[in-house]
Amino acid sequence: MNQALATLNERGFVKQCTDLDLLDKKLSEEVLTFYCGFDPTGPSLHAGHLVPLFAMAHLNRAGHRAIALVGGGTARIGDPSGKTEMRKILSYEEIKSNADKIKEQIAKFIDFSNDHALLLDNAEWLANLNYIDFLREIGRHFSVNRMLSFEAYKQRLETGLSFIEFNYQLLQSYDFLILNQKYGCGMQIGGDDQWGNIVAGADLTRRIEGNEVIGLTFPLVTRSDGKKMGKTEKGALFLNPEMTSVYDFFQYWRNVADADVEKFLFLYTFLPAEEIRELGKLKDQEINRAKEILAYEITKIIHGKEEADGARDAAKAAFGGSEGADKSSIPSLELPADEIGGGINVVDLFARTSLCQSKGEARRLVQQGGAIVSEEKISDLDAVIGSSYVKDGEIMLKAGKKRFFRLIVK
Repeated sequence: MNQALATLNERGFVKQCTDLDLLDKKLSEEVLTFYCGFDPTGPSLHAGHLVPLFAMAHLNRAGHRAIALVGGGTARIGDPSGKTEMRKILSYEEIKSNADKIKEQIAKFIDFSNDHALLLDNAEWLANLNYIDFLREIGRHFSVNRMLSFEAYKQRLETGLSFIEFNYQLLQSYDFLILNQKYGCGMQIGGDDQWGNIVAGADLTRRIEGNEVIGLTFPLVTRSDGKKMGKTEKGALFLNPEMTSVYDFFQYWRNVADADVEKFLFLYTFLPAEEIRELGKLKDQEINRAKEILAYEITKIIHGKEEADGARDAAKAAFGGSEGADKSSIPSLELPADEIGGGINVVDLFARTSLCQSKGEARRLVQQGGAIVSEEKISDLDAVIGSSYVKDGEIMLKAGKKRFFRLIVK
């Protein structure tokens, strides 16, 4: 087996492939141009995008040419795959702004210098399509019966599938055709929820150009407890530090379940397989070393070494493992000393931090015994937090055992 394919397989990236033997042959005999799409439906990529990004990077590092396709055109419709309801329709200005931010995040994984990779936007060929011509030339190749057989459409038919979403598969398939015609692209990759769209694009390209192209999907990663990977108490785990702080990002990976550590090291770092297997053998307290390595490596890739160092130091300081360590990466809020001197209700205090999204959530945290202020558990909803809780100019709040927030008293 070709080394690039063997790497993907060993690290857990291969789920379905339209022709694994052909892929093995092409990777061995040529520089394969492949693409992966990212629709800018929000201002940041999130943890769910990491598997395709790492897979692209592995193939790119093996000498193959990646095309990172930002969906400035397809985002105007919205992919129904994996969704129970129609996506919010965004303005063109929002889509362009999101696309610019996402391009910066992709560039952290892929080397775009010297034609090693291309960064494209499908708005270039989709935005000004003539709908009648598109239906004549492209739509006639699609069977409605076959489209409805794909799982993404089956699921949406139960809750309602809009006509605009029904067109999405045609547009994504057209992307594959255009990239094959213009850039010799021979493979599309993506999450397994994209299987129907990828197969349709490969089929369209074969029908029109006569070229044998390949589709490859990756598993949709879940945690050992069965929950969706990348979901936190506050929602999705974003790559944008303004949406998920570097400290919270680091802590998410530092706190993964023991059973997930080896799998996540294979998927979300570039560490050698031999080193990962050794780390995967660690048990009990020792497994925490592997978790810290996982958290540090992925934070370094996304946010840079300096930020990763700061998050690691802050975590050690918060957990009491490093005397005098820098806590600056822990999410924080400045409060006037006179406000603390007058006392603040514990529920109101927690509701003002990122530990709780509302007073109701803060109230439940206190009632369930998860609210800790300067190492003291607070279970009284009427408790008032005042100056006596200030230590070294700050109050450290904890929600449960692993989530921290600093109140800096000025």
